[in-house]
Amino acid sequence: MAVLLWENLKEAITVYTGLSPATFFTVVALGLAFYYVISGLFGSSDRHYETTSRQFQEEMQPLPPPVQVGEITEDELKAYDGSDPKNPLLMAIKGQIYDVSQSRMFYGPGGAYALFAGKDASRALAKMSFEEKDLTGDITGLGPFELEALQDWEYRFMSKYVKVGTVKKAVPVTEGSSTSEAADGTDGNDDNAAVNEPSENLAAGRKEHVEGADANKD
Repeated sequence: MAVLLWENLKEAITVYTGLSPATFFTVVALGLAFYYVISGLFGSSDRHYETTSRQFQEEMQPLPPPVQVGEITEDELKAYDGSDPKNPLLMAIKGQIYDVSQSRMFYGPGGAYALFAGKDASRALAKMSFEEKDLTGDITGLGPFELEALQDWEYRFMSKYVKVGTVKKAVPVTEGSSTSEAADGTDGNDDNAAVNEPSENLAAGRKEHVEGADANKD
């Protein structure tokens, strides 16, 4: 029975399509493959569009107003590098802290300048460097062109972002200053001793002179 149906099917394919059964089934297989490929392409595009649209809507949500953080240390500034989405995105130039949350695509995680966030990156901006050693607010030793570039960056931040605080610079206490003070105190004592010695010698000389005069009278 099955053989009879297969024979009738082959005859029908040949009559209605003019193709042999093998050619007919090959064309059908190619058509199905082409359909799945096209469906996959358009389906991924739709998913990509939905993802992009969702991200765009999230970025278009109004940002909270900048919060003043006051004077904080460099270690405290690191908490605002964008790793915690609940915190604002902050960055400092020449000790002045700015809220750069509106440019999260550049300074946030995955952005081109993400390594500058949460730091005073004055030296790195002046040199346009992405090296870890330059991620500091120390600008000593920079040339005039680098200082000019840093000034341009500062003007740009002042005009675009809100200043929310300053970086507190720690003043290191060195042992050299304490040693110098101790040495100064010792020198002062020596000077006092040197001043006292001539006075004592002078008093002893006067005493001898008086005793000699008394002896002559006798």
